[in-house]
Amino acid sequence: MRIAVNTRLLLKGRLEGLGRFTNETLKLITRSHPEHQFYFLFDRSFDKEFIFSDNVTPIVINPPARHPVLWHVWFEISLPKVLKKINPDLFLSPDGFLSLKSNVPSLPVIHDLNFVHNPDHLARSHSWFYNRYFPKYAQKASRIATVSAFSKQDIVEQYGIDESKIDVVYNGVSERFSPLNEQSKTLVRTKWTHARPFFIYVGAIHQRKNIERMLLAYDLFRSKTEQAYRFVVVGNKKWWTSQMQETLDSMKFKAEVVFTGRVSDQDLNDLMGAALTNVYVSTFEGFGIPIIEAFQSGVPVITSNVTSMPEIAGDAALLVDPLNTESIASAMQEVAFSDSIRLNLVKKGLERARYFTWEQTANLLWNSIEKVTD
Repeated sequence: MRIAVNTRLLLKGRLEGLGRFTNETLKLITRSHPEHQFYFLFDRSFDKEFIFSDNVTPIVINPPARHPVLWHVWFEISLPKVLKKINPDLFLSPDGFLSLKSNVPSLPVIHDLNFVHNPDHLARSHSWFYNRYFPKYAQKASRIATVSAFSKQDIVEQYGIDESKIDVVYNGVSERFSPLNEQSKTLVRTKWTHARPFFIYVGAIHQRKNIERMLLAYDLFRSKTEQAYRFVVVGNKKWWTSQMQETLDSMKFKAEVVFTGRVSDQDLNDLMGAALTNVYVSTFEGFGIPIIEAFQSGVPVITSNVTSMPEIAGDAALLVDPLNTESIASAMQEVAFSDSIRLNLVKKGLERARYFTWEQTANLLWNSIEKVTD
């Protein structure tokens, strides 16, 4: 079998949610199925670390596509020409984009439909493109994979897709996340927060991540304790807004918020493992990988009671109303001041993490591939 794969998001040192999904699943799938040939389709020069095995052939297709106009050129003009030459049995697209001009059977992974529910969370041009083309991609797809039962139902309701056409493959968690001993925690805290215990947020600095309420909740929490807990925010400020800045400037404990920017994988593992609690209170998620990264690190989780997050967290996290600052702050107090609550969450989180492995994800995605190609 010949499988062409959209690998635009395999960018060395810049693997975020969709890129990490692409990296982890393709690494396992290509190595587990040496009898099949994979064509990795990049939109720029690639790093050799992403050529996982001998059955992978990399192809660079111009132009680099990071804007709606260039997305259209890449997927509707450049890509169909290459697919015609390859003549694959399947086109797999881990970021959900397809080519409407190609007749190759296709399997997109549509992770979530946040752009349908919150179009103002994206640049106008991006929102327009997603809302114009993703309904067409969903209709064209031979099958669809997605990462939660919530997202599956959302695709069914928003796009009128038969649920039998959609497979849930869930995300996994990297094995590099693991609990730290007390000595290691002390070293990490000394490096980042002057040895103070800290809450952590990991993810994009984006509107849907509820950054403003999260910061206000921390400020409210800190106003009720003499202990100098810190708040560490790990992520690129690419989508930082003036409203976020105004919220930060209004905080009484602004100086105790630590913005790390993008960090190395090792620093991310250390920061997560040394945190008192992971605060992940988005207003919308198709999955929420940092939830299970915290679970596997032996770190309690506070997350939202909406969209996919209760499904992923199960009973292993404190669920809060993400629109209620006091609800978030109250959960922070519970975890900070109750050893029994904290230890119970750690135990349940470690158990819950075992349900989410990249091996399972890769196997489920391969099952979807076989349903298309059989």
